[in-house]
Amino acid sequence: MTIGEAVSRVRNQIKSVKQDANITNRYLYSMIMKHARFFMHRQDNLNRIMKNNSVFQSLNFIELITVDKAEAQCFGVDTGCYFKRTKNKLPKMIEGYYGPLLRAVTSLDLSHQLIPTFPSTFQQISKQSTFKYNTKKYYWYINGYLYFPNLEWDAIRFEGVFEDDISKLSCDTEDDCVQIVDQRINVPEFLFSEIEQLVMRDLSVMIQIPSDPGQSATSATS
Repeated sequence: MTIGEAVSRVRNQIKSVKQDANITNRYLYSMIMKHARFFMHRQDNLNRIMKNNSVFQSLNFIELITVDKAEAQCFGVDTGCYFKRTKNKLPKMIEGYYGPLLRAVTSLDLSHQLIPTFPSTFQQISKQSTFKYNTKKYYWYINGYLYFPNLEWDAIRFEGVFEDDISKLSCDTEDDCVQIVDQRINVPEFLFSEIEQLVMRDLSVMIQIPSDPGQSATSATS
């Protein structure tokens, strides 16, 4: 579904109760996303978002830079450990139950998949006597960046549920000219009826649905 289609669905609901409602498309989209965030957070807890491929988009080349362990919030690791970070902040993602909805952080050729963790958890892992035999690759998310311990790669690939438009970050230059209304809205179709209902509930005061004319006439003559 595109942003334009989502907004049109809500606007058609408004027109069914009041034809001249003066509400901008931008405002309707903000209301849609307000409730979409809530429902997707809840559905992620039920493990229904990660399985929904239609809402995920991939960024196939995210450059990495080297940072120190303080920035990676890994103060307690041995000095031999080194860290990398995504060079730029990631596009804004919708939050799930456990954090931003991202999955499948991999090497560019998809041959290696990294394991999500936390700085404190990795520090515990690194202190195990068997850590030197551990060939797994890890990452964690802090303030819009991904961090990677002991990773030699210059770039990674990952999939996420993005709230921001990512067309300018893709390798396809044709995407750069996509109009806002034609951009994807990464919300599962099965949630949209509930989202529409809550948007209409919130807009009911603004719409000011008129009372029945017959009732008004009766009140005036009584």
